[in-house]
Amino acid sequence: MALGEHRYALTATWTGDLGTGTSGYREYARDVTLSVEGKPDVLASADKPFRGDATRWNPEDMLLAALSECHLLSYLHACVTASVVVVSYRDRATGVMTEDGRSGGAFTDVLLRPEVVVAEPAMIERAEHAHEEAHRMCFIANSVNFPVRHEAVVTSR
Repeated sequence: MALGEHRYALTATWTGDLGTGTSGYREYARDVTLSVEGKPDVLASADKPFRGDATRWNPEDMLLAALSECHLLSYLHACVTASVVVVSYRDRATGVMTEDGRSGGAFTDVLLRPEVVVAEPAMIERAEHAHEEAHRMCFIANSVNFPVRHEAVVTSR
């Protein structure tokens, strides 16, 4: 493995055979179990508009979650290096996926809305700038072809 190269493995198992396989578009469930060795399984499906189970995670949820969590983790690192003490972080992320009318589509925008609390008022400006550094460092944001925007609010205790 090359320096700095990381590999990931996942097993996706379709569990939606209702007895006749994919004999028709409405004849199967979109249920999937996602497994990574040593971690709890994730029960997934398609989003409800695509005949999925709305109680399960869908690929769109997971992409938005990956972007949000990657920014959060990158941000915490950026704050440590900038001597900013974060005591609370909550992101209310949203994303827009647009269908193309040809049975496909793509995400066109993601907005992360981190609400950050830092230990002291003197840290607020550095904490605000740390979002730019976090965006630059985020592996997931650097892997997508649509904008990942940030509207952060930073306050202190």
